[in-house]
Amino acid sequence: MTLDQPLRRIQTFVRRSSPLTSSQRQGMEEYAELFRILPGTCLDSITLFNNNHPLTVEIGFGMGQSLVAMAASAPERNFLGIEVHEPGLAQIFFDAGERQLANLKILEGDALELLSSYAPAGSVDRFQLYFPDPWPKKRHHKRRLVSAENAELIRRKLRIGGIFHMATDWEDYAHWMLEVMSSAQGYRNLAGEGQFHPRPDYRPLTKFEQRGLRDGHGIWDLLFETTSPLPNSHPTLIRR
Repeated sequence: MTLDQPLRRIQTFVRRSSPLTSSQRQGMEEYAELFRILPGTCLDSITLFNNNHPLTVEIGFGMGQSLVAMAASAPERNFLGIEVHEPGLAQIFFDAGERQLANLKILEGDALELLSSYAPAGSVDRFQLYFPDPWPKKRHHKRRLVSAENAELIRRKLRIGGIFHMATDWEDYAHWMLEVMSSAQGYRNLAGEGQFHPRPDYRPLTKFEQRGLRDGHGIWDLLFETTSPLPNSHPTLIRR
């Protein structure tokens, strides 16, 4: 077995913080230990949930409402959310704790670094990247999470037939995603070449989206399926 080589990646996020609400403080105090997993844990269903259910990983879940809703509506799946912002972590601890979800775990930190080091090859059934920072200024485009390098990382962690599901409300970023993923090896566009995908029923329509749609804003979903593994792709050796 080999360990994915650690790369010096360009950071795709900026840490932000704000005072916690009373429910968020309760989430941290009462529920965090039920859902939080520590860096260094092997990120697969057997280790995290003690079962073989398909694993969905969401990168940057924000405040987590849609991830909690998906986990509640699909008990046959496991869900792992990765986020860096404390209010979002605190909020999802509270919401998941109040609903007593058994199929959701939360990890704090840089998703790309954690996945590179601790997710075995082929361990993920679906990756979700919903409304990431679009980094709209041209000089910041290098910070966009959807890139050729990151598409390779995600492909390595997905099973064959696994899905990378992206959504954005920035048209420029939508076309960027489409171009990057259409050029990535080992993927196929489930909507057809050069096409965007209708929002799948499993992705909740958020209040943010509803407001945007009323205002005439666009929402673009992309679903790309893995068709082959990366050459020389091996399970990840977990550091203990």
